[in-house]
Amino acid sequence: MSSSPLTSNAIWIKNPLAIFTANEQNTEGGIVVENDKIIELVAKGQVPNSNYSQVYDASESVMLPGLVNVHHHFYQTLTRAYPPALNKRLFPWLKTLYPVWSGLKSDHMQIASTLAMSELMLSGCTTASDHHYLFTDGLENAIDIQIEAARKLGMRVHLTRGSMSLGEEQGGLPPQNTVQTEKVILDDSERLIKTYHNKLPGAMERIALAPCSPFSVTEDLMKQTAQLAQKYDVMMHTHLAETEDENNFCIKMFGLRPLDYLEKVGWLNDKVWLAHGIHFNDEEVKRLGANRVGISHCPSSNMVLASGICRGIELEQAGCSVGIGVDGSASNDGSNMISEVRQALLIQRLRYQADEVTHLDVLRWATKGSAACLGRDDIGEITVGKQADIALFKLDGLRFSGAGDPLAALIMCGAQAVDRLMIHGQWRVVDGKLMGVDLVDMMSKHKKSAEQLQ
Repeated sequence: MSSSPLTSNAIWIKNPLAIFTANEQNTEGGIVVENDKIIELVAKGQVPNSNYSQVYDASESVMLPGLVNVHHHFYQTLTRAYPPALNKRLFPWLKTLYPVWSGLKSDHMQIASTLAMSELMLSGCTTASDHHYLFTDGLENAIDIQIEAARKLGMRVHLTRGSMSLGEEQGGLPPQNTVQTEKVILDDSERLIKTYHNKLPGAMERIALAPCSPFSVTEDLMKQTAQLAQKYDVMMHTHLAETEDENNFCIKMFGLRPLDYLEKVGWLNDKVWLAHGIHFNDEEVKRLGANRVGISHCPSSNMVLASGICRGIELEQAGCSVGIGVDGSASNDGSNMISEVRQALLIQRLRYQADEVTHLDVLRWATKGSAACLGRDDIGEITVGKQADIALFKLDGLRFSGAGDPLAALIMCGAQAVDRLMIHGQWRVVDGKLMGVDLVDMMSKHKKSAEQLQ
């Protein structure tokens, strides 16, 4: 960095090689950041009107709004490529892994969350939503553990208080020691909202309520969750229509298709975003759009489990916010957000023609679209007044040699790691290194935790 004679605590991130703003504004000369916000867009060849004291030369970097991950299961980093669960469909995969996950303890949760968020940040992600629904004995404060880990890393999070109340004895899939009573679930949900949820623009921590899936909780809990969410004005999240097996399960259990059941329990509205959202028919796509429900497209997970392909373009055209989630590391086996953006493009091109879904579409989904899924308009874009969440990628690897369009190259050539990452106006990754984190020590602890759990 170099200094300007002007005095302030602002920084000019100058002359990026290419920039994606998610809103088509011209800012080829870069941006000025002060405290936690973007305060100026600079046109090509111009200098800022704002006072600034620092300059970062971004002429070798592609600039994006920080990527927003809207569906994950941090704890699953401990069971990547778990041999007994390989090559299975969703329900047998879950039945194989639930007994393993039922042994999850607080120290497992801490290291798994830290590693997952570190991996995300190094891939250009500035905001992550985690869906945690396993509260075994001794892990009642799982969300508190995640909050503490996020604060140490400086990660912006939307943590969802998941739940399961139907165990194997009640016709559900999970073991009995992973389910809780409805009172315990609702009381803890309210506690977490009161303790951590921040409604203000620029919030680093928000809480959402997230029963695991319609077939893992009671109808009454779904309804009471919706009422609690409405009382405190928080978002709601769940898995839905991931596989045809799930659709058939819901018809057998409730006599309704998943979306009809969702409407019955008061969940069909703009305070809801759904994970996967694959197996909707034409009429259901229209209903989802009309009610402004968000959809988290999870491409790698959908491919690993052979679940199907989200109808991304049709859902967005119908009125849904479409975002991108890496999903759990036990079904994706990675937590790389920029890689997931490329996967989203490739799998969508198995459904749509090459000129119907572009690299700009999936970048929009991973930024502005994902932010909308979370009910936020202060992140996911580069413009004045938005949060200073910025990802800078260099195209200096072998994979980029000979590339033409830098922005397209980021996706088409398969970027893997960010060079610099700013969250809330603070550099969290510098020269490809996560600030304040000993990765070797973290990985050693994580490996030991995985061995203990498995």
